[in-house]
Formats: sequence, structure tokens, C-alpha cells
Amino acid sequence: MRKAVAVFGVVALSIMFVASGCLRAGANELVFQLAMVDPETSPYYKGAAKVAEEVAAATDGRIKIKIAAGGTLGGERDTVELAMTGDIDIATAANSVMTNFIPEMSILDQAFLWSNAKQAHAAVDGPVGVLIQEKAKKLGLHVIGYMESGFRNVFSVRPIAKIEDFTGIKIRTMQNQYHMTAFSAFGAMPVAMAAGEQFTALQQGTIDAAENAIANCWNNGFYEVTKNITYSNHAFVYILLCMSNEAWNKIPEDLREPFLSAVKRGCDAERQYLVEANEDATEKLKGAGVAFHNIDHMTLKTAYEKAAKEKGLKFDPAWEAAVTEVLASVK
Repeated sequence: MRKAVAVFGVVALSIMFVASGCLRAGANELVFQLAMVDPETSPYYKGAAKVAEEVAAATDGRIKIKIAAGGTLGGERDTVELAMTGDIDIATAANSVMTNFIPEMSILDQAFLWSNAKQAHAAVDGPVGVLIQEKAKKLGLHVIGYMESGFRNVFSVRPIAKIEDFTGIKIRTMQNQYHMTAFSAFGAMPVAMAAGEQFTALQQGTIDAAENAIANCWNNGFYEVTKNITYSNHAFVYILLCMSNEAWNKIPEDLREPFLSAVKRGCDAERQYLVEANEDATEKLKGAGVAFHNIDHMTLKTAYEKAAKEKGLKFDPAWEAAVTEVLASVK
């Protein structure tokens, strides 16, 4: 309860400085605040900073973005809700969080949905992104861009190089039925757990594995207790930039297209920053004695699809059609 009150207090105080959804600036200048849970040391913050840089350049300084990192304005779900009411200009949230507001987006939570990043990008930059935008506008939001934390891989105490190695493994996952279904199908025992509890749980043997982007294994010190990483690529995670309707309406018509194009360039840069961060982390992890293992993705995908069918997991036909369109056109 005290934690909740403290978070509310931080958010309330922050909102006091956000004058009706937009920080006050000069008569010909708009300053928007962007909230994110990630720290300034992350590639996601670096991407957000690039978005701000591109926006300022494209609009000759008439639009600026100030970043509030580290969750100082609240968690992802909290800030999305504040953006809906116009109390925060731009919220950032993973696609799994956004399913709380747009249930149809759960189609993106499927395991092994995309074979590569090119397909994942084509989806949100194309037909799936159109559907997301339509739903977001009904919530008072404009999705102005997509950063990402990319493919997730498995960090484990003991080696996992084939599906049989998952048997009996207790693995921390997000509270996500699709991810949990996947690991159950592999023979593992998925455990929903707060992100901040993972290290201690691994250290104490409460769990045997966790999963996330490779860069996060290094940044969070998981390599100290998990000396194995498996290239499972079991899920792809997007980070949506959700702008409040109130903030969007303050952008002059002549600046909207330059603004969106600039945000796109910043998001594209973040995608590359993440690739570089993962490559850098891989080298550091190898130097720290971490072993990397390949695994047959088709075997894992087949097991997941069988389990999903048995559970009767279904999706909105229009969204299924959009995904099918991407898979058919991008290899």
C-alpha cells in the first residue's frame, strides 16, 4: 500500500508540471513529455533520445520531446492510462501491456509468430499497425511509432540445446498465456513472477531459467547465476509510443507529417541500437564464461502450435488476415 501511495504521489507531482498534457514553452514551441520505465543506460532510452533529436531537427525546434526515464511517472500501464486522459503526452508500453486496452493485439503475443525481425517490422509498419491505430484512436491515443526489445531468448542454470532439455525446468515468464502455453508445451514449468524478483529467485534456485533480450541478461547481471543462453527467439516484443489525443491536436497541421517521419527515423535507429546492444552483450557474456546454445525452432513451434490448438486459442479474423498478409509477403 505504501509503495502504491508513493508511486501515486510521484505521478501526481509530475503531472503538476505537465500543463494540460504539454509542458509550457514559448508561444511558437511545443514541449512534450515522454514517459518510459527503462533507465537511461538502456538502448530504449537511447532510441527515445534519438526520436527527440529527430523531431527537433525536422520541426526546426518547434516541437521538442523531454524524456522521463526510469518509471518516474509510473509503470507502463499507469502511463498509458494517463495518456488516455491527456495527463501525459507520450507513454511507452510493450505490446503485451497494450492488450489490456486492445485485446485483439494479443495476436502479437503468440510464440514463434515471426521468423525474423523483417517480418515483425513489416507487421506494425503495415497492416497490423493500421488495425492498432484504429483501436488506439477510440481510446484517445495516437500510436506514433514502434520501438522494440526484439526477440526474447532463454537464460538458464543448465544447458538447453533441445526440447527435451526443457523438461522440469522452472522458468520465469511474463503473466502471458501464450508464452506460458509455449513453455508448458516444451515440458517446462512456467512461473509468472515480477521482473525485479528474477535474480534472487535464480540465485536461490526457486527458478532455473528466465527469458528476455540478450542485452538484458548482461545489463541485469543474470550471467552471474545463469551460465547458459539458448537462442530460442520464442517471442518478439514491441514498445509502442502512445501519444495523447490532446497532445496530438496541439501539433500544427503542417508539422504532423514531419513529426511522424522524424519519430519513425528515431524508432528505426532504436532497432539498430538494440542489435548493437545485443551483439556487444554477447561478446561480454562469452567473456564472462556464458555458453550459447542453438535449438531447433521448428520443433518448438510445432509443440506450441499443438498446445495452442488444444487450448482453443483464437484471434479476431481481421487481425489474423493482417498477420497472414505479412507472412505471405515477407520472407
